[in-house]
Amino acid sequence: MAFPCIFQEKWQKYLVVGDKCGILKNGLLLRFIYRSRKRKEAVRVNLKQLLEGISYEVQQGTADVEISDFQYDSRKVEKDGLFVCITGFQTDGHKYIPMALEKGAAALLCEHRVENVPEGVTVLVTENNRIALALLSDHFYGHPSAEMNVIGVTGTNGKTSTTYLMKSILDRIGKKVGIIGTIENRIGDEVLKAERTTPESKELQALFRRMKNEDVTDVVMEVSSHSLDLHRVDGIAFDVAIFTNLTQDHLDYHKTFKAYIEAKKAFFDRLPAHAFALTNADDKNGLVMLQNTRAHRYTYSCRTMADFTAKVLEKHLDGTLLRLDGEEVWTKFTGDFNAYNLLAVYAAARLLGFPKENVLEYVSLLVPVSGRFETLISTEGVMAVVDYAHTPDAVENVLSTICGLKGRDNQVITVVGAGGDRDKTKRPEMADAACRYSDHVILTSDNPRSEDPEQIIRDMLTGVKEGFQYRVEAITDRKEAIRKAIGMASKGDIILVAGKGHENYQEVKGVKHHFDDKEVIREIFDLSNR
Repeated sequence: MAFPCIFQEKWQKYLVVGDKCGILKNGLLLRFIYRSRKRKEAVRVNLKQLLEGISYEVQQGTADVEISDFQYDSRKVEKDGLFVCITGFQTDGHKYIPMALEKGAAALLCEHRVENVPEGVTVLVTENNRIALALLSDHFYGHPSAEMNVIGVTGTNGKTSTTYLMKSILDRIGKKVGIIGTIENRIGDEVLKAERTTPESKELQALFRRMKNEDVTDVVMEVSSHSLDLHRVDGIAFDVAIFTNLTQDHLDYHKTFKAYIEAKKAFFDRLPAHAFALTNADDKNGLVMLQNTRAHRYTYSCRTMADFTAKVLEKHLDGTLLRLDGEEVWTKFTGDFNAYNLLAVYAAARLLGFPKENVLEYVSLLVPVSGRFETLISTEGVMAVVDYAHTPDAVENVLSTICGLKGRDNQVITVVGAGGDRDKTKRPEMADAACRYSDHVILTSDNPRSEDPEQIIRDMLTGVKEGFQYRVEAITDRKEAIRKAIGMASKGDIILVAGKGHENYQEVKGVKHHFDDKEVIREIFDLSNR
């Protein structure tokens, strides 16, 4: 199979010198366009040049003005800075124009005409400031993504596992890797706190620039449907786009499944021609992602013909034997869903040009990601599985894997909840999936956030079908729910604790409290000193 060469210069008019980036025209350096991390002095930026390629109307003043910085949070506006007014879900940034002016803003970027702005302050109007913010952030930081290989992973389930497995393979190849995702952000071995799956575009581009300045060669990032719909990733020069799967989630935000599909598809629609798009051909929406993309198109599958294929040969609690691209490989992963994740990263590595035999070796050395089908075994022989499964499909996938591995006379006990302030329609479906695959189900709290945890459980109970009620009980306190499940189990039984995975907190009434499923299980198993 011939793969496209993606290692090419994607930008020709920018020059990086040390920790600065300059605009070139006819080979001449015009100006540096972002603030030096190492120097504290202000760097003046021409707003008109910063907005190159962005359509706007001048309401007042001129775009040909020097600014010191730009912010979308009025509290952070600097003297002579640009304030970008974002129309949000909770509040409207245009309401904070007086605060931005008080702090010395020299220019405003708005989504509609505004009044009572002092003379001397530039006012520009665009149709969509989220798009404008993403593109001017990319310009301001000197198009850092264009200087690295950027691999984006999108889908309902499997994004985190796929990004971490991809990073592990690139690490073994000898690359310095950045990662952006749900659990954390990383620059090589340095761990950075992640506030959300995909940061806002300004912080995202600043992170890309920091990565490049610290010699990162490859970035692997989760690309959420929210970030696509809110244009946070606009302007990023992706080289690789991976689609994992699509099942019900985030309907609290997208409202309809069609809108959710369209948000994911937008990722592939926006890819440049030099990139390649890799999709799961076994998902009914997999090929939909490729319909309008300009990128090179590739598929992977565990069930049908595709560019890259895998087949599960043997399943065990401690691993799976795969036939991967025609070769047998023992992996330290359990479950068909993990076979898809491994196949996706294998395919991406091959498309990046790395030799087959090396990639197969690296796949065999990979280890599971924290909180993804992570197992603990008590001294009495009871196994607990901690998994981030928080959608109906994910719960079903994990439980079907467990049922296929347990002994004939053993039982499956599931502890599961649903998050507050999120898609309510999946709550009964999660309970239904748990009931169908478990001998006993304990419904409990996940992250209730601002909602009443008992109401969330009542929502879940509506999904318990007739004849399954005897399998279900509700215990609001998550620790007590886990304790009850362990107390019910005997040697050989398997307990699934689903929903939180890697998370080490529980958010109740808007306050985060320390809570780690694995810590609780170890304490009850009395494995604290092991």
